[in-house]
Amino acid sequence: MAKRVAPSVPYPLPQLVHRIYTATPVPTESGGTASGRQRPPPLSPSAPQHLTCRADRQGPSQAKPAPRAHATPRSPMSAGAAAGAAGRTLLPASVLLMALELLVLAMPAAAGSGFRCRPGSRPVLFNFGDSNSDTGGMAAARGWHLTRPEGRAFFPRPTGRFCDGRLTIDFLCESLNISYLSPFLKALGSNYTSGANFASAGAATQPRDVPFALHIQVQEFLYFRDRSLELIDQGLSGPIDAQGFQNALYMIDIGQNDVNARLSNLPYDQVVAKFPPILAEIKDAVQTLYSNGSRNFWIHGTGALGCLPQKLAIPRKNDSDLDQYGCLKTYNRAAVAFNAALSSLCDQLSAQMKDATIVYTDLFPIKYDLVANHTKYGFDKPLMTCCGYGGPPYNYDFNKGCQSKDVMAYDDGSKFVSWDGVYLTEAANAVVAKAILSSQYSKPSLKFDQFCRV
Repeated sequence: MAKRVAPSVPYPLPQLVHRIYTATPVPTESGGTASGRQRPPPLSPSAPQHLTCRADRQGPSQAKPAPRAHATPRSPMSAGAAAGAAGRTLLPASVLLMALELLVLAMPAAAGSGFRCRPGSRPVLFNFGDSNSDTGGMAAARGWHLTRPEGRAFFPRPTGRFCDGRLTIDFLCESLNISYLSPFLKALGSNYTSGANFASAGAATQPRDVPFALHIQVQEFLYFRDRSLELIDQGLSGPIDAQGFQNALYMIDIGQNDVNARLSNLPYDQVVAKFPPILAEIKDAVQTLYSNGSRNFWIHGTGALGCLPQKLAIPRKNDSDLDQYGCLKTYNRAAVAFNAALSSLCDQLSAQMKDATIVYTDLFPIKYDLVANHTKYGFDKPLMTCCGYGGPPYNYDFNKGCQSKDVMAYDDGSKFVSWDGVYLTEAANAVVAKAILSSQYSKPSLKFDQFCRV
């Protein structure tokens, strides 16, 4: 299985992010083929052949794309495995597929940062969030059968992630030498010995009592914890014991959908005025987890919302709200303001919870730099969707997502920042993870492997 080398990250990231989005006055108003499948046009008239669009990586780029079947893909048995099976009793294909999935999930590959935790010192990790860290929860909950090209860059099949490969959280798991987190809602093929993932695509903090808001995710965790400890008390095998829950790292990466929803129909000043209820839900989640024994927290700010192709593709009267890199200033100012408020909340919680470790990591400068300095990371079109529809400048259509039958992806996702207009490519996620692991964007500046059990 081929491994993708994570692009190098120059540190520190430029101070232009702070200058552009804090020194400027803040406005008060937010300013085919014969088969019917449209191929995205080349990135430029002289675009290299490997960037032309085709069904997958097999065969020449001129070949007619094969129709993409909307059924759960099957991982083929390798030639060596098939030869070794000769003369033996063959297991059912479903069993083999499940075994292969468990093997892949339990043996992550290094992402350029190396393993940090020694065997026997690996921590337990629980994650709460939205689609940025959803490893298959929403797909399991809704019964979605995602198809290629999702997952093609690494797994190489759809896993429920909205990405061509690994998410940022997958690279963070690799750095701790633990298995990728299984979704809490995934009934088959899950492995919870390293923790669980409660994140779900589309999740927000409000309203709090709908699937799968942050409040509900915390309730799911409490159910998971109680059931696990109950099994152990009965002399049965539970995935995690009481000490594991106490020493675990609890990650929260949510708020993007809350901010985006308000930016869609409110001016900037009213959007900022809506932040307190969002922050109150995050505070309640941390306090609830703390009151139930959690002591280690890692909280992410939101990214550069104004650089998402999905937002840039919204019709606008003019380009007055675009910054020098082509991103929407109003969206990015809102993201910076939200992160500042979230950072302040983490300071308050740290002061109240003296025996807890609460780390805040600002993802805005990290993700903004993917656009501002995209050539340093090997990206060609930082504001264009890899798996989208419509062509330049954004290749995004609100009525045709990456899973639409007549939508295809460019061949080399490592040249793109955005996978489907909302989520990052694996290559971009690798850069983000490496920046997080540097601890230069975290407060306090703790290394991620600080949470390895000694």
